[in-house]
Amino acid sequence: MADFKSDTVPGLDLASGSQGFPEGRGSAADFFWEQVAVKPETDDKGLDLLKQVAVKSEPDDTGGNLWHQVAVKSEPDSEDSGSTNGDVKENQNTPHENVQPDITMLDSDNPISLKRPLEEDIFSPPKRPKKKRKKSLGPALPKNALMQLNELRPGLQFKFVSQSGPVHAPEFIMSVEVNGQTFEGRGGTKKKAKLHAAEQALRSFVQFPNASEAYQAMGRKPAPTNTDFTSDHADSDTLFNAFEQKPNEPQAYSPDRPTDEATPLNGADLPPSAAMHSPYGSAYTPPGGKNPVMILNELRPGLKYEFVSETGESHAKNFVMAVTIDGQTFEGSGRNKKLAKARAAQAALQKIFNYQFTPSPGKQPIMSSEGVPIHQTQALADHISRLILDKFSELTNGFTSPHARRKVLAGMVMTKGEDCTDVETADARVISLATGTKCINGEYMSDQGMALNDCHAEIVSRRSLLRYLYSQLDLLLDPDEEKREESVFEPKEDGKGYRLKDNIQFHLYISTSPCGDARIFSPHETATDAEAADRHPNRKARGQLRTKIESGEGTIPVKSSSSIQTWDGVLQGERLLTMSCSDKIARWNVLGIQGALLSYFVEPIYLSSIILGSLYHGDHLSRAVYQRLGELEQLPPQYHLNRPLLSGISNAESRQPGKAPNFSVNWTVSDAELEVVNAMTGKDDHGRASRCSKYYFFQCWNKLFGKLSSTTGRHDSDTPRQYSEAKLLNGDYQAAKQEMVKAFQRAGLGLWVNKPIEQDQFELHEV
Repeated sequence: MADFKSDTVPGLDLASGSQGFPEGRGSAADFFWEQVAVKPETDDKGLDLLKQVAVKSEPDDTGGNLWHQVAVKSEPDSEDSGSTNGDVKENQNTPHENVQPDITMLDSDNPISLKRPLEEDIFSPPKRPKKKRKKSLGPALPKNALMQLNELRPGLQFKFVSQSGPVHAPEFIMSVEVNGQTFEGRGGTKKKAKLHAAEQALRSFVQFPNASEAYQAMGRKPAPTNTDFTSDHADSDTLFNAFEQKPNEPQAYSPDRPTDEATPLNGADLPPSAAMHSPYGSAYTPPGGKNPVMILNELRPGLKYEFVSETGESHAKNFVMAVTIDGQTFEGSGRNKKLAKARAAQAALQKIFNYQFTPSPGKQPIMSSEGVPIHQTQALADHISRLILDKFSELTNGFTSPHARRKVLAGMVMTKGEDCTDVETADARVISLATGTKCINGEYMSDQGMALNDCHAEIVSRRSLLRYLYSQLDLLLDPDEEKREESVFEPKEDGKGYRLKDNIQFHLYISTSPCGDARIFSPHETATDAEAADRHPNRKARGQLRTKIESGEGTIPVKSSSSIQTWDGVLQGERLLTMSCSDKIARWNVLGIQGALLSYFVEPIYLSSIILGSLYHGDHLSRAVYQRLGELEQLPPQYHLNRPLLSGISNAESRQPGKAPNFSVNWTVSDAELEVVNAMTGKDDHGRASRCSKYYFFQCWNKLFGKLSSTTGRHDSDTPRQYSEAKLLNGDYQAAKQEMVKAFQRAGLGLWVNKPIEQDQFELHEV
């Protein structure tokens, strides 16, 4: 037997004198007994030669022997080899000295592996790692009728029946036989015809009107309401799947069936009106992962969307798409055609199929009354937004006018009707609109009431609405009774002043959230928040009264400024402060939008809704416009804290970065064109007073004084000489204003900042 040298197996520390087999075993710690068993040469099977080295060391404490087993794997010497037990032989193709054994120590808790790669692994190209299959994101795609039918009845054969129609618009008929019954389907292609035939076959299987009855009939537990009946685990015995029609559901569209034709459902014939307009019996929430276009296409395949219009500036385009179903046309608008199609499909699903698309909590409308569905309020908001944008496009020649440049657009819409949320029955009309984001420079203040102090869009649009209200009071003085009936006002029963007629409401639209408290939040953080609620409602920045910065944008809290402004102080360099739009809207929700002068003739007029085109967050907006005031218990009769409907729009306006223009435009329904006002001076470019100025309103009020009855019940004979005196005539209005100011103070939100008193101490010029 050949000697087994220490360098044959690297890593083993063999005793220096152990060149051969010992005569005794385990005589000393340095003495190893080595036994080498080498398998003979491989046979013609091509198996590898295997060498085993068993090394026995000193006995351990228990007297047992620790065994080390070394497995050495060598290269095969031929393609054919076998396994035999014979004398020890060396591998002929691999020299003994080159053998690098694979040693695994078995006598310890942590085995040591001394392993080299096989030569075949060294010279062979590296193996490519197996690619991991990516997991599908979102729910699995729904199965169509063909897939469903094939799972229930494998091996069905579809037969071609006929082809008709012109070459450019053929109609194919395909049939399939199931359970001895033949079902036909029609379509513009054979594939569509097969799909319709499969749908007809699936419908014939349904024997129960809903899944719960089917499970009860089979003596099983009712299926959960959110069960996916198109999944592989759905109970095929029930045969209640996504293609079964719900009660009163219109049948899927078929090219050979006129849209106004009555459709048989579950063996019952419906009248044409029911087939066209009957929605689902209860509201249905659409499944996740599908957009409205996909859902509508499954319900009514083959619908075509028509392009209606394209409006807007290059950086803020607005597209309108329409789809017609059962004689009803549904339109949708968006910044691109894809989004517009989705809005149109959503409108159709809500109206015909009673689908509900619920926005995230922070984006949900804040209702002014209970029982109004969310989709109806959303439709109203979208309708009002569309009316304002269309009117502004009309007045600016399709946004091509240089005065179409703006950062904020606002307007007032008046609706007539019992239900203003029903956009189909409510008569909606744009009354006023305006743009602007700047306030007057302090050195241009007017002590004659000629200049506009605040040219923010929502403020100017409200002042434009006042012009309309004055014109409606003028109609009450017309000798023609028909003209008087056209007015939106009617005398009160007690003879003290006038009130709005029933079913007349006003809605404020602003293209973005009003400056001040309503805009103090991070829109992207709230959008990704799961709860989408204000997590810090008690933060000091919440609810604070804020003032606009002179000749700039943004607001600052009133606590950082003086609450009293003086005329000479502003002219000397102090900044002229103006209350933020959020604060002014909150005041409108207490005092009304009619103002101090008109309150002498009419009772308070409150907004029915506030619609935002972007940066809408229900929690922050509701806090800013009414919630922070708390309960106002000392208000005079006829005054109350108004809580209007608050909502965003489906197609939010995109942010418009860049410098805001220094002008503001305004328009009222009786005007032929826009009026352009320099926001820095508060007058037009020729230095003339705006038609929305205090001086203009004092003129209108002076014409009505003494001719119309007042809400005070007094018959004042002496016309007030000064504007400030006319504002003080209605004591209830002033009392309500003081209560509002105290409410802000009690809540620790700051003190209301007024303009220098000299601004209102002007008189009308004698003509």
